[in-house]
Amino acid sequence: MKDFAHYFDWAATAPADEEIQKEALSISLEHWGNPSSIHKAGTDAREELEKARKSCADSLGVSEDTIFFTSGGTEGDHIPLLSMLTRPQKGHIVLSSIEHPALREMVKSMENCGWSVTKVEADKNGFVKAEDVTNALQPDTAFVSVMAVNNETGAIQNVKAIADAVEEKCRGKRLPLFHADCVQAAGKIPIDFLGKNIHSASLSAHKIGGPRGVGILYLSKDIKSFLRGGGQEKGIRSGTENLFGAAAMALCLKKYLISTKNPASIERFEEQKEWTLKFMEEIMQVKTCSIIPRCRYENQEEFGKNFSPWIVQAAFPGIPGQVMQRALSQKGFYISTGSACSSQSKARPVLDSLHISAQEKESAVRFSFGFGTSKDSMQELAKAVKEVCKDFGLI
Repeated sequence: MKDFAHYFDWAATAPADEEIQKEALSISLEHWGNPSSIHKAGTDAREELEKARKSCADSLGVSEDTIFFTSGGTEGDHIPLLSMLTRPQKGHIVLSSIEHPALREMVKSMENCGWSVTKVEADKNGFVKAEDVTNALQPDTAFVSVMAVNNETGAIQNVKAIADAVEEKCRGKRLPLFHADCVQAAGKIPIDFLGKNIHSASLSAHKIGGPRGVGILYLSKDIKSFLRGGGQEKGIRSGTENLFGAAAMALCLKKYLISTKNPASIERFEEQKEWTLKFMEEIMQVKTCSIIPRCRYENQEEFGKNFSPWIVQAAFPGIPGQVMQRALSQKGFYISTGSACSSQSKARPVLDSLHISAQEKESAVRFSFGFGTSKDSMQELAKAVKEVCKDFGLI
């Protein structure tokens, strides 16, 4: 890989793992047939596609018949949600207040189609409580969504416990489909929670060094896809299969997924915890700096257990977030002011849900790290942040 020492926007996209993408391209060039064709060129490509599917399943510790290739995280969120439109009757949806725009905005369209929606607010620290989700359930609730790792604050939700609580509350009744957006979880925290009560989950290749335009939908519950076509991916996701993307996804999961099967990944995960804590200590030397949410810095146990070490949201009141972003960019450091998918909007629904001050919201920026980030580069970033703050009289 190239040197991405001063790139700190990994939550938006990870720089390409060139070796993986070249290997995946080689596979797709050699097996160029349409995987749905029944001649040898097609069946050869189909064999490689199924190898990629099995590899993904093995990495995630699930059955290969639960893996469906998609165009990315957004489609992986949309497929199970829009499948609700195939039901003969409209129903009720429950989602958390911290969901990615892919779900948050599409649910608004579901409302326009006559579905009722309950938004479950996160607490002041960015966590969704299982009891709040179960209290929101109604007799006609058909879909529940809670994301695994928030893309702005890094808060890790206990989606398994929430899904189990939903199952318990619905015992003897029809169980809603429980969905977890795992885009910021894959390659960042261990994903050992896919199973019985989590029926679907979305992953995206470009967050872990793969190409844009491919992802995975984990799906263990029978659904009818709202969008129809040629019937590929068992009718769940029609469209000619992307062998290049599928092969790359499989290789990225094998290399970067944090799992006991890959001891080096666990070691890197633990390293990142230490480096991120040190980074927060450095930027907190700025007198106006606040980590969002505050509990993350004030409670070290919270930091190690409940937050992804790959994402830090911080506010520097006195410096608008976009000004901090531009100032650091001029110094050769690349960060963001929030979700790349909402970069054109000034709205910050996730921060609104935490009820932080308007001044903090205006000055909030996101630092995000990845497998190509080093301890030294994070120290250089902290130094650059303090230099900008000094120029604005905050130090």
